[in-house]
Amino acid sequence: MGFKLFLLLEKLLMILPKKFRKGFFTLLGILAYYISSRYRNVAFKNLDFAFDNKISEKEKIAITKYSFKNLLYNFLHLMEIRHMSKEDLTSKVTIHNIEAVKDAHKEGRPVVYVTPHYSAWELGGSSIGAFIEPIAAVFKKMKNQQYQKWLLESRAKFGNSSLEKSNVIKPLIKLMKSGKGCGIVIDTSINKREGVEVTFLGKIVRQTSTPAYLARKYNGVIIPITIRTDDDENYTLILFDEIKVEKTNNEQADIQKATQLQADWLSTLITKEPKFWFWVHRRFKNEYPEIYKKDQ
Repeated sequence: MGFKLFLLLEKLLMILPKKFRKGFFTLLGILAYYISSRYRNVAFKNLDFAFDNKISEKEKIAITKYSFKNLLYNFLHLMEIRHMSKEDLTSKVTIHNIEAVKDAHKEGRPVVYVTPHYSAWELGGSSIGAFIEPIAAVFKKMKNQQYQKWLLESRAKFGNSSLEKSNVIKPLIKLMKSGKGCGIVIDTSINKREGVEVTFLGKIVRQTSTPAYLARKYNGVIIPITIRTDDDENYTLILFDEIKVEKTNNEQADIQKATQLQADWLSTLITKEPKFWFWVHRRFKNEYPEIYKKDQ
């Protein structure tokens, strides 16, 4: 019953003017900031921890408010993408440095796109599929299967597919061998079995080593990719230059180095424009659980 009401709301919102839809989700973001004290505090603690308590209270509040609003905008984008044409997407998103992928394709090498939860990540994923190449993106299984189906349908609108995180290595290897691209999020909290230690925002954390492993093993190219905006209306999809993976006699060291380079890239990105990262997420919970102890 609840999901049917949600679909009815979607239908109603898509009939109404775009300005109204955006205003509605902006209001939801503002309400979420004030109502959800738990996640508001998570964001504050993340900011204090990442910036060693050097960020002002005013900045923390502004960044956290934007983080809530941005989450709701991503939800809005998922809804709108389901009803978009490629021309609609073209009017919203421009691409910077597509040559990085073209160079990889000229060499016949598959691309591993690494990306964070940053700015309009749902628009970014759809734009890769629409304008660059269809990719298989790794996702974490959700409890609500109806909503998961809705979400994955949106993500598939422009040719992308999805791979559930558990037991994903074999499907990813198959993709690499066939020369197809994949997308892997690198900024989520993971356990000790799933990655290697890196320095991220000045802190020692675990990060997935899968992109480095795949690129090294199957002659792939790691391309960091993100999206940003100046007005929450027009977006730039930015492809960065290849993160090279060495292939010496020490596989573990090669993977470690390439994974650290990805963490360095992301640290620089977040430090430069912190408001775009998704701070309402307990990224450091596995290594530093004490910073969230009041939010368990």
